[in-house]
Amino acid sequence: QVQLVESGGGAVQAGGSLRLSCGASEGSFKNYGMAWFRQAPVKERELVAAISWTGGSTYYVDSVKGRFTISRDNAQNTVYLQMNSLKPEDTAVYYCAAARGGAVAVRATSYAYWGQGTQVTVSS
Repeated sequence: QVQLVESGGGAVQAGGSLRLSCGASEGSFKNYGMAWFRQAPVKERELVAAISWTGGSTYYVDSVKGRFTISRDNAQNTVYLQMNSLKPEDTAVYYCAAARGGAVAVRATSYAYWGQGTQVTVSS
């Protein structure tokens, strides 16, 4: 069982930056592909970014390319999401997720473990 705990959310103005962190309890963290999803009110949960266990492969949804960066530190069992040039449409609850196997996964059903979420609010 992997427990994931997100931190770093908050309220910022448009154009600002935030860095989300997700700490994992599992010692074999490096065996998991990791991702950040988000869900805004009355919208479906969407994949924002994903990263393989080595960090060598990443995926970004088109709306965040060039603004967000996903990274991981396997020694610290932590995955990060650096968010720059934030827009009001980035407002959502952001969730960290872990998928067995270590590869980049783009389907939510591939992720077996989820954090509780952290709120990001971007004002115009």
